[in-house]
Amino acid sequence: MLKVGLTGGIGAGKSEVSRLLSSYGAVLIDADKIAREVVEPGTPGLAAVVAAFGPDVLTAEGTLDRPRLGSIVFSDPESLATLNGIVHPLVGARSAELEAAAGPGAVVIHDVPLLTENGLAPLYDLVVVVDASPGTQLDRLVRLRGMTEADARSRMSAQATREQRLAVADLVIDNDGPLEALEPQVREVWDRLVERAGGERRGAPGA
Repeated sequence: MLKVGLTGGIGAGKSEVSRLLSSYGAVLIDADKIAREVVEPGTPGLAAVVAAFGPDVLTAEGTLDRPRLGSIVFSDPESLATLNGIVHPLVGARSAELEAAAGPGAVVIHDVPLLTENGLAPLYDLVVVVDASPGTQLDRLVRLRGMTEADARSRMSAQATREQRLAVADLVIDNDGPLEALEPQVREVWDRLVERAGGERRGAPGA
């Protein structure tokens, strides 16, 4: 099994890279998806979030009001750290369960938005970073996701810098250009991952 950490800044295009890798045969473990699951109604995770941030972060239906919670944590590093302290251990435990269910020869892609921020690179055999310039990220967030520029800049500033992400990268996918330039790069990275899927570990002889 080859354990791969996939990360990239918001708006860099990591979701499209994940989709392509999954279509090639990777086992995808999506930390964002799991993070939503562990705070669904009735879970200990949601109870812990409400205890930390108050009942105002719930909708009238009792689900997590993500925009409201986001407006709190993305402008306050201490609040963000509190939220991460609740959610990340739960995500880690569920990710480990899913990874254990993958076959021994599998290429397991852990899609982890905050890999760099949380110092998780050593957990993986390889780290793949989807890279885009801050200007490209900002344009995509405003133009494609409908964020205000202020909200987009706030979310970008809450993440690691481009330089910090690149510093932990073993492989980099440049997604600063058009979509049609992305697929050939992802295919090349996939071929390299398959070659490594014999089980070499980071830092092992021949790695």
